[in-house]
Amino acid sequence: MSRQVETFPWLGGQKLDQILQVFQTYNKLMDKMLNLQQAVREHFVQLTATQMLNLSLHEEKQAQAVFKEKENIEQLMSQVTGLLWPEAMGSLMSPRILLSRDNGSDAGGSGVETLSFRRPNRLGPRLRDHRATFVHHIMSNRGVDISQFFHSSFQDYESYQRDKYHEDTNTLGFLNLATSENRLCLDLMTERLCQSDMNHMEETLLQYPDWSGHPFLREEVAQFLTYYCKAPAPLDPQNVVVLNGCCAVFSALAMVLCDPGEAFLIPSPFYYGLAFSSLLYANIELILVDLESKITGGTTQPFQLTVDKMEQTLQKAQAQGKKVRGLVLINPQNPLGDVYSRPSVKEYLDFAKRNHLHVIVDEIYMLSVFDESVTFHSVLSMDSLPDPIRTHVIWGTSKDFGISGFRFGALYTHNKEVASAMGTFGYLHSSSGITQYKLSRLLQDREWIDKVYLPTNHFRLRAAHAYVTETLKQLNVPFLHRGSGLYIWINLKAYLDPCTFEEELRLHHRFLDSKLMLTRGASYLCKEPGWFRLVFAESPLRLKVAMYRFRQVLLEQKQEWVEKQLEDAMKEEPSASAPEPPELWRP
Repeated sequence: MSRQVETFPWLGGQKLDQILQVFQTYNKLMDKMLNLQQAVREHFVQLTATQMLNLSLHEEKQAQAVFKEKENIEQLMSQVTGLLWPEAMGSLMSPRILLSRDNGSDAGGSGVETLSFRRPNRLGPRLRDHRATFVHHIMSNRGVDISQFFHSSFQDYESYQRDKYHEDTNTLGFLNLATSENRLCLDLMTERLCQSDMNHMEETLLQYPDWSGHPFLREEVAQFLTYYCKAPAPLDPQNVVVLNGCCAVFSALAMVLCDPGEAFLIPSPFYYGLAFSSLLYANIELILVDLESKITGGTTQPFQLTVDKMEQTLQKAQAQGKKVRGLVLINPQNPLGDVYSRPSVKEYLDFAKRNHLHVIVDEIYMLSVFDESVTFHSVLSMDSLPDPIRTHVIWGTSKDFGISGFRFGALYTHNKEVASAMGTFGYLHSSSGITQYKLSRLLQDREWIDKVYLPTNHFRLRAAHAYVTETLKQLNVPFLHRGSGLYIWINLKAYLDPCTFEEELRLHHRFLDSKLMLTRGASYLCKEPGWFRLVFAESPLRLKVAMYRFRQVLLEQKQEWVEKQLEDAMKEEPSASAPEPPELWRP
């Protein structure tokens, strides 16, 4: 049950009457468009009905042309009508409303916060009625939910795809420091993928594969994970399932482990792709274990995950009647960059075993730990897992090898029944045979990986990270220094006045106006406004241009504050001098 309030904190405190006023405006516009569409339809019906009487061959062709024109006009008007609703939603709702970060309590706000497609009750019926006026005959409510969620989450990415920066042909295009892709070693990867051993073709690669993945690839994945995860014993290829991406693996795993309406625990902030994946097919809830930047008695660093926090969240969820089936961990963490220590991993797994929970561990960044002082410990490296049949590991090549376009993700599970059920999803989500062959050749080339690719990749990640962090220090922007992943979690609270999610969205739009893409904390369901994720795994030239735009946005933001404070001071005390800009703080 959602909290009944007159304002919505994750909308920066917008009042209900303000939101409904905007909806009323869109309602009127929608009514006019629908009336116009109906009038045009009736006109064409009457026109063609008259013309179809006693037609010659020439006249019949003209009538068919009228029919075709009618279809074109109706299609155009439907497109305009369809655009109005996402536009209204996009101007009002952050993903926190579309995902419904509900606290599950009517009073006091003591319930757990969950992630689902359900909206706050005060808006639900009105939104449903509004949708029904123009899309119920086209899509199901579920289809509308999925469409709204997708476009609200990826509309910036779609703008970027239409207007990408290019050094020669489009220097005013978007620079993307939002999408976590490693673009630092494309030269190495392109060279390796063009070598002769990759150019192989046989009949089996052109036919339907084993839905769990070609046996030759599953064998290579098992050997690869045995080696790089430092498994104490060789991993079994029969426990490997290959699909077209790690999110596809997670989505399928959510369906295999949960019934609709059941839930996983997940520390927040977290990668928003898992939210989309959990809701798209499985329609499960994600119960948020909120992490805080403030260091308290039970923590030693910002956003630290503790067993106590998970215990408290689980108990609240169970008290509300929720059926929690598992715990989701990302290690190295996205967007924080935390690398869990071996004792911490053991504590999390023990917690899950005590509570009979599955554990899904996403280790997609395991080879992207570039700080030599930081050691990654895979779950698969443990001599004895607390609950092996409920422990499932996800890995893919998109991040560590910078080949997200290959669409490859792998699951390793000791549970044969889960592996068998997961294999059936290859019917919908398999990678092509040619892709699987190239990946098998890549993963078995351990000499090239160890002596060429990984050393070069880590060196370039360190250099890019050093450049960005030095710029952040010059701007006095706090950040988490973690030495892993392709991104930095930065604190821009000092540029929000007041520090709300609404102001966070305004700053986000200011970056977009300067053709710079970052990802704001609300997209990761962060409890605190003001945090952004900045991807640094970009070529030196583009990274330099991007950080210049970043600096300019912050300077413009600060200048506006100075001017506003000056105006306010002159209104109150005409003789007073302009105040100093607000000081930035560092934790």
